[in-house]
Amino acid sequence: MPTARAWAALLAAAALLLSALLTGCGVTIETGGGGGRTTEPIDQVDSDSLAGDERSAVAVTDAFWRERFQQSFGRSYRSPQVTGGYRGEDGPPCGDQPAVPFNAFYCPRQDFLAWDENLMAAGYQQIGDAWVYLIIAHEWGHAIQARLERDQVSVAAELQADCLAGATIFGAAERGLVQLEPGDTEELAQTLAAVADDYPWTSESDHGNAQQRISSFDAGAQGGVRACIPD
Repeated sequence: MPTARAWAALLAAAALLLSALLTGCGVTIETGGGGGRTTEPIDQVDSDSLAGDERSAVAVTDAFWRERFQQSFGRSYRSPQVTGGYRGEDGPPCGDQPAVPFNAFYCPRQDFLAWDENLMAAGYQQIGDAWVYLIIAHEWGHAIQARLERDQVSVAAELQADCLAGATIFGAAERGLVQLEPGDTEELAQTLAAVADDYPWTSESDHGNAQQRISSFDAGAQGGVRACIPD
């Protein structure tokens, strides 16, 4: 297996290639609800396999931050709650804000992560398991931001969360917590492109465009957690 550093170099190459291909073009994730179709994405995948990858992504991400947070910031770490999957409008509210269908989010008021299983299933089916790891690592990045000092949180909070996700996934690979396989770098780049281009809740105005998201993720993948913290 290539080292995590080698995979980071491959990701950088994939980012350059994908940036060139994305001019005027996005990666589309079908929801299964258009054109009279009523089947939800979650009904089109192996739900046991998806649930297993979700549990693995949560365990890997939490294990990485249990080790790395204190090393990076000199403070103890506490895990956020993981409410896990919901469907449609049945998700947990964040304060007085209801959960949004086809979304994944971190709730700072109650310190929990949640995601719509249809969102996870759509990307899982069309891109692969790297989709699940990146969505969870990104939202966990917001939980990490909530644990930082104010001057350590970037004004570009969404891009910083992408950077922290890169540091998480590749840092976990370096520590043997997860094994990156051939094709994972392309899946990660496709995931960043898809969520940048296709969802209102990840619009360019607050999350950055596909090239910016890939670049931020790559900074964390190659430079680790410290590369994501403002000077």
